[in-house]
Amino acid sequence: MTRRRLVAIPAATILALTVLLGVTAAVGAKKDGPPVIKSGNTVEVQILGLNDFHGNLQPPSGSSGRVGPATGGTIAGGAEYLATHVKNLEATNANTVVVSAGDLIGASPLLSGLFHDEPTIEAFNLIGLDINAVGNHEFDEGTTELLRMQNGGCHPVDGCQDGTGFGGADFQFLAANVVNHTTGQPLFAPYTIKTFNGAKVAFIGMTLEGTPNIVSPSGVAGFDFKDEADTANALLPQLRAQGVGAFVILLHEGATPAGSVTATSINQCGANNAGISGAVIDIMNRLDPEFDLVVSGHTHQPYNCVINGIPVTSAYSFGRLVTDIDMRVNKASKEVDSISINNRIVTRDVAKDQRITDLIAHYDTFAAPIANRVVGHITADLTLTNDDSLEQAMGNVIADAQFNATAPANLGAAVVGFMNAGGVRAPGLVYASSPINEGDGVVTYGEIFTAQPFGNSLVTMTLTGAQIDRFLEEQFCGINSPNFTPAGFFKVALPSAGFHYTWDASEAGNVNCDAQNAVDPASITINGAPLSLTASYRVTVNSFMADGGDGFAVLRQGTDRLGGAVDTDALEAWFVLHEPVGISPPALDRIDVVP
Repeated sequence: MTRRRLVAIPAATILALTVLLGVTAAVGAKKDGPPVIKSGNTVEVQILGLNDFHGNLQPPSGSSGRVGPATGGTIAGGAEYLATHVKNLEATNANTVVVSAGDLIGASPLLSGLFHDEPTIEAFNLIGLDINAVGNHEFDEGTTELLRMQNGGCHPVDGCQDGTGFGGADFQFLAANVVNHTTGQPLFAPYTIKTFNGAKVAFIGMTLEGTPNIVSPSGVAGFDFKDEADTANALLPQLRAQGVGAFVILLHEGATPAGSVTATSINQCGANNAGISGAVIDIMNRLDPEFDLVVSGHTHQPYNCVINGIPVTSAYSFGRLVTDIDMRVNKASKEVDSISINNRIVTRDVAKDQRITDLIAHYDTFAAPIANRVVGHITADLTLTNDDSLEQAMGNVIADAQFNATAPANLGAAVVGFMNAGGVRAPGLVYASSPINEGDGVVTYGEIFTAQPFGNSLVTMTLTGAQIDRFLEEQFCGINSPNFTPAGFFKVALPSAGFHYTWDASEAGNVNCDAQNAVDPASITINGAPLSLTASYRVTVNSFMADGGDGFAVLRQGTDRLGGAVDTDALEAWFVLHEPVGISPPALDRIDVVP
């Protein structure tokens, strides 16, 4: 079937403009005011999209709760305000569907994470979410726990901690490309079809193909994660056979726009339409032109683009934006006549939704005594800001804490600890007092949980020097190469004090780890002594890394494994050890880089 595309521009011109310049004029900005719900032979469908909420029920603080620069930007986010914005937008069109492109849960603040994200599921039941395409963080606790999120029931270990039971999600999880490799069946339904006044719209849900490399592999054992574009294209015939002519993909994979985020750039394809980079471009260029819209996520960035003639959007993260989409569907042709898109800021100048306020208050009753407990002090901010070598203060502190917890002979006899940078979450630890007025420099358990929310246990193992060298190489090759990540984005593991090495940026980024030498073994030292490739060393990592997460496959070969404390407990113990003076930002002198 030949479709009439929304943009009458030659394909070559579309590709050049949309990828290089990020042209969004074909999509247009959605106008304020009630749209026409039905006019003649067309139906106006409103899609409200979000992504990467990560359990941020309470208004996020710092840069995570702002759209635009620190000066002149807009304070945004918070489930109470998001609920009101969604309700107000729904009132403009009875034909509304609310969708999420994944990471609704996982890596959440303590208010949600302490209860295995049950509060976030319950909040979005109240908000009226209709569909969630599962993201990689939905798999943080494995497929069995994710099924519990959909179906309900008490946690198998912790039970129903608030005493009220857990009914699961009223909305539908989708996972077209997550397939049981024995049965060939998807973990969740691959798609759902919504009918609006006779017009059918299909929503296909998918997560990124690389999910097994960024979650604990044991948690997704037995499931294959298929190519996103191939999966979507293969579903078109059966959708057409059901009378569908309008096709939307909810995709947990994304891009990074050029330039800084501003109130204007959120509706551009990068600041000043300078374009985007990232994995979503290849996926978009391989999609069948039958697709009408892709709502994306994963990269925590805002954009409104057209690639390969198909609009692709992202609503930032943490509930700071909602993507407001008007899709006009022609009932005669069954196809989409036009789309208008507007990324709207979830401002905090509207009334709070009392239902969400009550939900937060309910869980806060149980969480607050834990969250507000003082664990120690800092003398200055511990940030996630990278230096040229990709070293950062907060990650270094966590690595030190994990080494300290496993250095004694009876606890592992480690000589070094490593922390994956992706497991260190914003905003790190901030010196200024939070809204609970705990005081400047005071660190609470809730703050260290927010900085390190995954609840991994420590694992100490024996590696040879050659395996340590391989581990360091794996930061810059394979799935960590620019073929799979934005250029220059490497998954560096932060080492504890006393460990040092140098990497060569000109040698990094090969897909084949055997074909590069980004780290010279001669540069690797432990407490000033050169690493011996033939000697054995005790190394501590978290259980996510020990299972091969973030592409650190060599860690699966570690022997004589000894399980240790939960990572947040190790970090708390490190703070206690530094009382009453507190922890200062460590020098960023453990990793060097040659340009």
